[in-house]
Amino acid sequence: MLAKVNIYTDGAARGNPEGPGGYGTIIEYVDSKGVLHVREYSGGYRKTTNNRMELMAAIVGLEALTRPCRVTLYSDSQYLVKAFTEHWLDEWIKKGWKRGQNQPVKNVDLWKRLLKAMEPHEVEFVWVRGHDGHPQNERCDKLATSAADGENLLDDITYDT
Repeated sequence: MLAKVNIYTDGAARGNPEGPGGYGTIIEYVDSKGVLHVREYSGGYRKTTNNRMELMAAIVGLEALTRPCRVTLYSDSQYLVKAFTEHWLDEWIKKGWKRGQNQPVKNVDLWKRLLKAMEPHEVEFVWVRGHDGHPQNERCDKLATSAADGENLLDDITYDT
């Protein structure tokens, strides 16, 4: 039986691609002795977009898992969650093109990395409506704020001006 893991994620661009931004992830699970464990990861990018940080938050959480798990990933990002819950994925990310258009999919590098990070797990995505006072969303928001305020920010070299 797969271990049950909850992952809470968020990204914050702070409204300015040139300014500070960050992503944060909380992973929580109960071990075989019934003890709750919480791990937090934060990091960020300068010169990037909010959507890239939302994807990074999910990737970092999934890549941190050391064995296959049953994962519920909570995010306030429609960009991330709806791609999975409303079947936007059906091959367009893998092909690198938007459905019915000759335009590249944005962030295809991160989408592919996310798909690879998901492979060993059973993943369910849950959209937590943003800024509605929901405790799960408050948790996500705190992560992003703490990451955006951090000093360990990197340049996202794939940022497209």
